This record gives sequence, structure tokens and C-alpha cells, in this order.
Amino acid sequence: MVVEDPYEVLGVKRDASDDGIRRAYRKLAKKFHPDLNPGNSQAEERFKAVSSAYELLSDPDKRGRYDRGEIDASGAEQRPDYSYYRDFAEGRNGGKYYGGDGEQTDDFSDLFANLFGGRFRTRATDGGAGPEIRLRGADRRYLLTVDLLDAINGTTQRLQLPDGKTLDVAIPPGIEDGKVLRLKGQGDPGLGGGPPGDALIEVRVTSHPLFKRVGNDLHVEVPVTLSEAVLGGSITVPTRTGPVTMTVPAGSDTGRVLRLRGKGVPAGRGGRPAGDQYVTLKVEVGPGADDAELKDFLRNWAPKHPFDPRRKLGMTP
Repeated sequence: MVVEDPYEVLGVKRDASDDGIRRAYRKLAKKFHPDLNPGNSQAEERFKAVSSAYELLSDPDKRGRYDRGEIDASGAEQRPDYSYYRDFAEGRNGGKYYGGDGEQTDDFSDLFANLFGGRFRTRATDGGAGPEIRLRGADRRYLLTVDLLDAINGTTQRLQLPDGKTLDVAIPPGIEDGKVLRLKGQGDPGLGGGPPGDALIEVRVTSHPLFKRVGNDLHVEVPVTLSEAVLGGSITVPTRTGPVTMTVPAGSDTGRVLRLRGKGVPAGRGGRPAGDQYVTLKVEVGPGADDAELKDFLRNWAPKHPFDPRRKLGMTP
């Protein structure tokens, strides 16, 4: 899948200020937020793209590395491809090598000194000159599965490596599915005394039986009784930090949405605002549906209060 350039996604120039990037993000996030575009899958995809672009560009380190071509728009490592140098070793240019200034040379050490920015040096072994390369070790990639609430609240989770070792990975609050964390120096050892590579850990966030994340907001469906919906009252609602009490307004229908401010994804780096939690009510009649007294009441009440909920949907004439 091709990931769009984050600057183009947010509609800003590459030299845009942090404030300019933040303003562009807030404008687009408001425009494409799923809550303002219910059922619009294209808007939801744009919202995800805008959020991903902002996460990269709002982080000074990631933005700098992206601008230098060290990572791509998804945050994945960009490793240079030196395979074309093999062409020179296999007969092109008559078997000769050329340094960075175009000067012809037969000395491997001169060639590698140009390729690796001076990190190549020679040493005498058995009376001759042999190459000694000091190179950074390769990065290692791992997958780490994290529960939705742990990803939202932040946690530390232990990762078991194939060689039996373990890494304690700090999960920052609000991390999204598919994001990559970097643990410096936890990759392969370097060559010739060079620095080790890094561990790149892709986070996979599992679904939750109650909560669903949409952007920085959380959504949960909560059942209420018929009397709570008709008469109103206080109910207990789960949140990412534990249960809270909220009031159900009298006369609430199934599908009514109530908001708990600040109970979504917590505020984070780059000025990310805290999200909200949206509670969708679901009226359940329960065992009272077979109650004789309730049936008698409805037989007398319903004819005096005619109402067809399907009419507004065009299901009845």
C-alpha cells in the first residue's frame, strides 16, 4: 500500500512551522472526523491519513528523519541499497573502481572510504594490507500485540525474542495500531566495532469487547432498562480508567448518544488533544416484556398515543 507524503496530506509546505502543521491538522481532522461523517468510509480513511501524517510531522525527530530520507511516510526504516556497487566489481569500467571525485583507483580501501564516509580503514595482517570495516549493525523487526486499553492508557510490556532474551517495551499512551517503536542499540551488533542496530517494534492493537476507537475518541454501547430510558436515572458506565456514573435523560431512545468529555484517548505529544468517550444507549426490555401488568398497561396506553417509528425512515406510507 502506498503511503502518501505527509506534507501533501496536510496541505502544507515542507518548511511549514509547527503551528502551521497543527492548524492544518485540526482543520482537516474536524472536516473528516467520523462522528461528523457517519457512514462515510472515504471520510474515515482521510481522517486516518490526516492523523498518521500529523503524528509523524508533529514529532521533531521523526520529521527530521523523514526529511533526510531515513524513514518513509509510514515511519518504516529506509535502508540504502548499495547493490549497484556490485556492478563495478563484476567487470564494468574494465574492473577499475572510481572514488567520489571520479579518480580511478585499484585500492579497495579508497573505494570503501568513499562509500562509507571514512568509516573504512586498513590494517596490516600477515605482512599485507587488509580491509577493516566499521559498520552499524542491522536493525531487527518484531511484532508486539497490545490490548486496546493498554495502548490507550500506556503501559510497559515484555517482548520475548527468538533467542530467548526479553525486551521491556514502553508503550506510549495513545499509540495506534501499526505504529513502530524504536529501541536504540537493541538490534544486531555492529561490524568491526561499529554501533549496534536498533529494534523496530510494530505494535498490533487488539480489538476490545466493549470499546471501539475512532481517531482519538472511544465509543461504547451501554444497555439500559425500559424504566431508565423512559424515566431517566443514573447508570454506571465503563471508561478507559474505570467505571463512572452518568445521567440518562428521561425519554431516551435506543441509539441516543451521550458524551463523556476527556474520557477518550489522553492528550499526547505534538499538542494532540484528549479525545472524548461516546456512550450509545441500547434499550432492553428484559424479563418485564412478559409481565401481564405491563401488557395491560400498554394495551390501554398505546391507542391513546399513536406513534410509528418506521414512518420517519420511509418504511411505512
